[in-house]
Amino acid sequence: MKVSDLDDTLGIPARLAIVATLAQGQRLAFTALGSETGIADGNLHVQTRKLIEAGYLTSERVKEEGRPFTRFEITDRGRRALRDHVQRLIEATNAPISPRKPKVEAKPRHRSDPARVW
Repeated sequence: MKVSDLDDTLGIPARLAIVATLAQGQRLAFTALGSETGIADGNLHVQTRKLIEAGYLTSERVKEEGRPFTRFEITDRGRRALRDHVQRLIEATNAPISPRKPKVEAKPRHRSDPARVW
């Protein structure tokens, strides 16, 4: 497998965790997404922006009980990207393993006088 075979966007563990969490089909608020993934607020903000720019997530600003918050949802493109990314990893792990040649151990050196022990 080559690096170019993988999705650059999903190669970052935080982004992969975000997309995988949202792939369950729910829309999550920023704080809930942070709790589910264990990602700190600053990093979560950066990574969700990158995923939105890639078209993998959508966000909407909503108000409930007078309090505004941001809610995220995975897009069809994001779901396909996650599925393809995981499929490539699975295919790479299912590839036949080529037999390795056994290591040849170096022969011990023999001294000219076998009576010497040192």
